[in-house]
Amino acid sequence: MKIIITGSLGHISKPLTEELVQKGHLVTVISSNQQKQQEIESIGASPAIGSLHDVAFLTKTFTGADAVYTMVPPGNYFDPNLDLLAYYKALGRNYAQAIQHSAVKKVVNLSTIGGNLAEGNGILKGAHQVEQILNELPMDVAITHMRPNSFFYNLLGYIPMIKSTGIIAANYGGDHIIPWVSPIDIAAAVAEELTTPFEGRKARSVASEDLYGDETASILGKAIGKPDLKWVLVSDEETLNGLLSVGMNPKIAAGLVEMYAALHSGLLAQDYYQNKPAVMGKVKMTDYAKEFAAAFKQESLA
Repeated sequence: MKIIITGSLGHISKPLTEELVQKGHLVTVISSNQQKQQEIESIGASPAIGSLHDVAFLTKTFTGADAVYTMVPPGNYFDPNLDLLAYYKALGRNYAQAIQHSAVKKVVNLSTIGGNLAEGNGILKGAHQVEQILNELPMDVAITHMRPNSFFYNLLGYIPMIKSTGIIAANYGGDHIIPWVSPIDIAAAVAEELTTPFEGRKARSVASEDLYGDETASILGKAIGKPDLKWVLVSDEETLNGLLSVGMNPKIAAGLVEMYAALHSGLLAQDYYQNKPAVMGKVKMTDYAKEFAAAFKQESLA
């Protein structure tokens, strides 16, 4: 199959590209970074250097493909001028136009846990909007929306807090379960969807492990030599003030707090628990903890 991958060589797109190449597929990786060209070629894929904001470029790159993997790269949450919802909508429309103009018939789109929700999911509303935009394509375009859980690597954001206060503090977690996922497990699920025939529209949850916040802190704490590390539940207001204090875009900070609160209340994961994968991913928190510990040590040396 000829498959187009967006997301350059990011956390999901790199292992996804490697797996597809190893299985004999012809893979083209879209990247806005010219410096990624050699690395893309080194793993056996073809680079397509250009912008996701350029519909003509996307259309040309998609033309002739059997399947396309779409994702919206993360925005800069500290950019005071970033309208995150508008950013998601714009890229969703670009993808939809390019898919229609290029006559691609299979799409696997990276959405998120809570991507089924139109409201109450904070910053994840953008992913919901992309789902809706793509779903407006003709029904002869088969679309799978991938809805992965909380990424393991998001825990890296708590390293400064652990170093300064000795705890993880958030308005979710604690004695509540957090559904986690590894990008490696997401990549495996996306590869399966890209290469398996299907029709119409569907959504697929992707998960690696469900853990209480306290369990998460304990596993990470042991890995970094802080076996007493605790996950402390704090208010929405405290969480918001913490995000604002480090310079985050106020609107995005408020959206993050709403997202975390929805996770804590159970709203965000409701669809996940109703459509939980029969088989969880292979990567567990104890595996990820080694990567977390290396990052923790590196920051200590910085």
